[in-house]
Amino acid sequence: MLVIFGFRTGRVVLGWVSFVCRVCGQPGRMPLVREVTKLSLFFIPLFPIRTRHLVECQNPACRARNRLSGDEAASMTSR
Repeated sequence: MLVIFGFRTGRVVLGWVSFVCRVCGQPGRMPLVREVTKLSLFFIPLFPIRTRHLVECQNPACRARNRLSGDEAASMTSR
């Protein structure tokens, strides 16, 4: 019996937020992204394994991805 499984990560931009990058210190508008990794069986996504919220720095020299908790992301999107 052959079982094909894997993981797939989907990205959704939740909006643009004002944020100061934790790596380079540059303030500005940055995209708030939610990444959801799902377990796939026979190329059909079944259920989420991991959910992460990130703010991506727009500085070309930095391009850091700063992690946020779900509560921090929710408070940023409700402003």
